[in-house]
Amino acid sequence: MRIAVLSEVSARDKNGYIIEALRGVDARVFNVGMSDEVTVPELTYIHTGLMAALALETGAADFVVGGCGTGLGFMLSVMQYPKVFCGHIIDPVDAWLFSQINAGNCISLALNKGFGWAADINLKYIFEKLFCDEAGRGYPPHRSESQRESKALLSEISRITHADFAAIIEQIDKSTLETVREHKVFTDFIRDYGAEGKVKDIILNR
Repeated sequence: MRIAVLSEVSARDKNGYIIEALRGVDARVFNVGMSDEVTVPELTYIHTGLMAALALETGAADFVVGGCGTGLGFMLSVMQYPKVFCGHIIDPVDAWLFSQINAGNCISLALNKGFGWAADINLKYIFEKLFCDEAGRGYPPHRSESQRESKALLSEISRITHADFAAIIEQIDKSTLETVREHKVFTDFIRDYGAEGKVKDIILNR
C-alpha cells in the first residue's frame, strides 16, 4: 500500500509528527505536501484537497492522510471530487470505526485545534487503529452486511453526482492548478506512480 501525506501551510509544522507516527505502519509513505524541507509553493487546503483526489484518481496513492487546522476544511475540499471517501479523525476509536464501517481511502486530521499534550501519541495510536484490521469488516458484526450495502450505494451516488475527473480539472481555477503543478515533489510522485491517462497528462502539462 502507498500512503500519500499531504500537509498544507497552516499545519506544515505538524508534518514531522505525522511522518513519525506512520513509521509503524506496513506501507510505503510518500511525503508529497509541505514539510520542513518543502516550504514553497504555499499550499492551502484547497490545493491539498485537489492533490489528494489526484493521487487517488491516478492510483499513485492507495490512501491519503491530510488535514488542516481543524480538519474540516481539507475534508470539505477533498470530498468535492469523485471516488474520494474521507473521514474526519480525532482519536483512535474514530480511526478504527472509519476503517471498519466506512472503509474510506482518505482521512483528515485536526492539526492545530486541540493539538496539545501527547498529540504525537494520539497520532501514533490513530494510525495503529486505522490500519490494524482489514477495512470494511463492519461494526458491530450484525450490521456488517448493511454497512457494505451502504458503502456500495454511496460509491454509486458519488459516480452519479460527480463529473469526469479530467473534465473537472480542465475547468478548475487555473491558478490553483498551476500551484499544484509547481509542487515538484507531488508531480514527481504522480509521474512515477500514477497510471497513464488524460488526468496524469493534464497535471504533468504534457
